[in-house]
Amino acid sequence: MLAKLAAGLVLVAALLPAPAQASGAPSDPTRAQLRTIVENVTQADGKRYALHDDAGHTMDTVKVIQDNTGGYLAVSHFMFTDGHFRVNLATSSDLLTWHWVRELAGSNTGPASQPTIAQASNGGFVLAWEQENSGGGNNHLAFRYFASRTDLLAGNVSRSYDAPRQLSSCAEGTPNLYSIKLSPDIDHSTIDVGAHYWWNCDRDRQQRGTLTNFGSWTTSAQPNFDNALLYWGVGGNIGDRDQTVFLGYSFGLIEGQYTKGDFGSWRVFLYDYQTGNADRTTIQTDGGSTAFANPTLTALKTPSGQRAMLVTLFVPSEGAAPGESGELLYYKTY
Repeated sequence: MLAKLAAGLVLVAALLPAPAQASGAPSDPTRAQLRTIVENVTQADGKRYALHDDAGHTMDTVKVIQDNTGGYLAVSHFMFTDGHFRVNLATSSDLLTWHWVRELAGSNTGPASQPTIAQASNGGFVLAWEQENSGGGNNHLAFRYFASRTDLLAGNVSRSYDAPRQLSSCAEGTPNLYSIKLSPDIDHSTIDVGAHYWWNCDRDRQQRGTLTNFGSWTTSAQPNFDNALLYWGVGGNIGDRDQTVFLGYSFGLIEGQYTKGDFGSWRVFLYDYQTGNADRTTIQTDGGSTAFANPTLTALKTPSGQRAMLVTLFVPSEGAAPGESGELLYYKTY
């Protein structure tokens, strides 16, 4: 039955028309420039394979943001000795070496993974991740608010919300934060969130939701987002994504798995929010790795003050060149 379902999905993907017209779109030249940055790891101004913090934790699925007091903040997950994921916070002054600050979720919440973070206009921080029960299962989105940088570094949570699953009876997770709007505070706020849901408890597909006043959650499936990758023949999961603004246009990176269950078939696509189209990227690492997942994309300034685009990718061992498996971080000035 599953084999027939998979064959049907591939057939549907093959029959899909190309997404909305992209040829000649105003965002085309800018998307091409960004694609060059994303694809050329070998030409990056700074890079680090198999990223770790100074306490020896892997920094898998890392999300980096600018620290407005100087330097950078990052959240990531690592696998603890009990086989469960935990979320860590780290700081850096140069983007390449990272100082572990503390655990933010995992030991006291049950397994926590796929974190992301964003700063609100009032200086507070919203943290989101994929939460499981202590015994596993019941994967859902978890949100925490820290009122200040001091509270974040101390792990002092001001608001908590765990979103009930609405699109899947099995799992929803891997969040990204599109925007945080305060009117005027976190108790009167609108947070725009991307995530995936386990469609038919079989494959990950896209959703986009709204966390209102840090107390209620609504979400809906995003089939047009899925179609942008199905067009390329993606037959497995369509999962993690991240978004940023580059030279005035909104773009994102999103992972797609060509074959369900095959970690070596993960690839990354560049999504154009103006046109609804996705470009299949051909990422060139120093050793020639071929599989990439869990992308993030962040516009920031380097330690020297130059504008840069920072990309992070998880390189599965199934498609990794020697010395390149694990988390990859690189950036390019522009």
